[in-house]
Amino acid sequence: MDWYQELDKWIEAYLPDLEVRAEEPMARHTSFRIGGPARRMACPVSAEQLVLLYEFARECGARPLMIGNGTNLLVPDEGLDRLVIDTTGLGTLETGPEPETIMAGCGVSLARLASFACQQGWTGLEFAHGIPGTVGGGLTMNAGAYGGELRQVVRQVRVLVPEEGIRTLSGEEMAFGYRRSLLTQNPEIVALSAVFALTTGDPAAIRQRMQELMQKRKESQPLEWPSAGSTFKRPEGYFAGTLIDQCGLKGLTVGGAQVSEKHAGFVINRGGATCADVLALIEEVQKRVWEARGVRLEPEVRIIR
Repeated sequence: MDWYQELDKWIEAYLPDLEVRAEEPMARHTSFRIGGPARRMACPVSAEQLVLLYEFARECGARPLMIGNGTNLLVPDEGLDRLVIDTTGLGTLETGPEPETIMAGCGVSLARLASFACQQGWTGLEFAHGIPGTVGGGLTMNAGAYGGELRQVVRQVRVLVPEEGIRTLSGEEMAFGYRRSLLTQNPEIVALSAVFALTTGDPAAIRQRMQELMQKRKESQPLEWPSAGSTFKRPEGYFAGTLIDQCGLKGLTVGGAQVSEKHAGFVINRGGATCADVLALIEEVQKRVWEARGVRLEPEVRIIR
């Protein structure tokens, strides 16, 4: 019996209310608008559903892949022979157990989280307002922008550790670094929710700062085109976009993929781009920057196999 047939039978028996889709096109679930069908996609709406599903999926060989808004993913054109778990249904968002704290489920968008903080009059998450991902993805990558990072405000994270169960980790135990965390080092560990510690501020000033950062994004980034955000991590001592621009690579195109003419740090889907197009363009940019400047660019985009 194939893993997905075994999974279907198990879900029918133990999670009959769980929404499951067969051969779901991943292009519908990534900001790149690229990706073939996932053999199965499940959409849990509670941590309890997620925990049960995840544990069995690992047992039956489904190789579960957790996704939120899919804003940092590049998925193969031929699709994925694995279970994709869409966490956007885990959207609990409320004030936390201590003053000036927020508790958010892994499926909450960072934009919604920042807006909620603003409504409470709490400062510390303004930088996250324009980041298109979710709390789960943000915790994994230590999402940041304009001088802010999640590690500055994460108090604790509730995680599922296979064969151990649910644990609560402190911000220090999350081992945050530049675009990495304990979760990138241990991809089998799943973030379920997090508590963020903020400080009281002026709601009008918080709102104004969020609007300023969003305007800055619109002016400098190609938000009108599908992409996965910044394509490359920032190399030490440099900015990836500046290096690419200095090498004359703005507008460089492979198939439907292009180095944005607005911001060289972004590879965009100009229409009909395939995963192969994007990968070929990334490799060409890496090659040319290395030859011209002696700097190795490392993808920030998560390439799914």
